[in-house]
Amino acid sequence: MKKILFFTCLFIFIVDLSHGDAEELVRVRLENFVGDTEEIQVQFTGDYFTLDPTLSLRQGVNYRLYVKNGSLYLKGGEVNQQVENSFILIPRSYTENHRVYIDERPYLGAMEFQLESNHFVRPVNQLPLEDYLKGVVPLEVFPAWNIEALKAQALAARTYAVSHLNEDMDDTTFYQVYGGYAWNARTTKAVEATKAQVITFKNKLIDAFYSASNGGMTENNKNVWGGESRSFYPIKEDPFDPIHPWEFSLSKTQLNLEKIDWESDTAWDGLQEKDKEITAVMKRSINRQGYPGEIAILSIPNFEVNQQKYKSNRSITGSIEVEFLQKLIDGTVLLGNVKLENVNLNRIRPMIGGTVFKSYYIDSLSTDDTKYLMKGKGYGHGVGMSQWGASIMGDKGKKYDEIIQFYFPGTRITNFEEITH
Repeated sequence: MKKILFFTCLFIFIVDLSHGDAEELVRVRLENFVGDTEEIQVQFTGDYFTLDPTLSLRQGVNYRLYVKNGSLYLKGGEVNQQVENSFILIPRSYTENHRVYIDERPYLGAMEFQLESNHFVRPVNQLPLEDYLKGVVPLEVFPAWNIEALKAQALAARTYAVSHLNEDMDDTTFYQVYGGYAWNARTTKAVEATKAQVITFKNKLIDAFYSASNGGMTENNKNVWGGESRSFYPIKEDPFDPIHPWEFSLSKTQLNLEKIDWESDTAWDGLQEKDKEITAVMKRSINRQGYPGEIAILSIPNFEVNQQKYKSNRSITGSIEVEFLQKLIDGTVLLGNVKLENVNLNRIRPMIGGTVFKSYYIDSLSTDDTKYLMKGKGYGHGVGMSQWGASIMGDKGKKYDEIIQFYFPGTRITNFEEITH
């Protein structure tokens, strides 16, 4: 019932200021900059109200919202009380001067605060679609890029957002990175210049996938996510993408078990792996695979990529083995092992990290007595638009509709109000 009331209030208060028309609204769970936290700092400027008659909040006051014993509490100014498991700040009018600050980061629109899993505070921002995009585009591309590339990005981002309007999106790369009221004049201009435009195929929205770089070769959606192959995601050479070659090395031995002095009270705290960036990701992955407690990576006895490839030259399967120590809550230390053999690489890449293992466009994986060395190109899945390729197309004089047609061939640019459902 509360969410129904929440939506009703927002439709009353959130309007398009320039035209007086109600806009499509977007709900965004704030995870990227907030993380999983038991406490956040909240301020606001402008006139806001809540649906809780016991709460009287004032602008400019720094409020501390935190979880204690499975309940939400709010403290600041004259307020020091338990609140509902979710409560909402709603602007009495929607303007850029009405902002909610979460840990000093500003957001427009309304903000709902939820108790998540009885442990975390989860803010959920709701605002008009076009203003949401103004907080997305400058974080997805470089605002200094050619304006036509920025327009193409705005179009792809809007298409993606409209196709997920009925979902609670988050602000991470799982959907689209969103930074709140972190607007830039050039990307805002690109959003406004393409207002309401989306990419369609046979009068239906497409997913409008994009990635940083395809390494010079686009990829088909079926090879990445399965399902039906889409004609507007062809496998073809991309002469505009700057390739972006990458490489990383991974030491086979991260910790020497025989050299650990278990007689020392600080033995565990002193454990430091050789490849800290990669092993930090491995530890989180191992936790998610059912091994609770603290993890220390000992070695990677096996890491290989199989020879079979798609027509796009991207690798498909491989194997990895990780040996580790697991420290339980009572202090017990166990020896553990995770082994993935001949599995899809989309199960292995997350264990190393997408910022290191940047794509499946792998040129080589070599090994010697001490380490593995992988080389490849591109950054991301390679399906749809290459953001760097779009930038270069813009520099070469291509218009945003030409960029869209190159990366999504056979599609049309349409006003989303005209789409049949």
